[in-house]
Amino acid sequence: MGCDGGTIPKRHELVKGPRKVEKVDKVAELVARWFYCALSQEKLQRPIVACELGRLYNKDAIIEYLLDKSPDKTPMESASHIKSIKNVTELQLVDNPAWAGDKESIKGDKYDDLQCARFICPVVGLEMNGRHRFCFLRSCGCVFSERALKEIKAEVCHK
Repeated sequence: MGCDGGTIPKRHELVKGPRKVEKVDKVAELVARWFYCALSQEKLQRPIVACELGRLYNKDAIIEYLLDKSPDKTPMESASHIKSIKNVTELQLVDNPAWAGDKESIKGDKYDDLQCARFICPVVGLEMNGRHRFCFLRSCGCVFSERALKEIKAEVCHK
């Protein structure tokens, strides 16, 4: 029954401390940022555009967002700063030859490597999976890793 003299409760049994804050899984956060559209939460498909904040979007999702001006629709927080199609830049991405993503895991019975990315840096060959910083040139839309831009030290596109 308890509290009949047979047991003496300890302090940690009686006093409840503050709850521990749940930590966000960093791998899941990177996958969400680099593999899914920030607006529609769908998988990124070409053509892919980016805003000045560095968020990646599907171009058709941005066009639908800009065309839907109904007053009952609340503006999406992730795209509230985009006022026209000129606020985004279409990215020129280089495919990763080692990526087998959608081709092999159709049934869902295969291990998906979340660190293997769909796109790579054309200069250095780093995968665009969130572990390395990437930049894009607003003039042409070419995407490079930050390491490649430090090595080249040029303001023009390599193409």
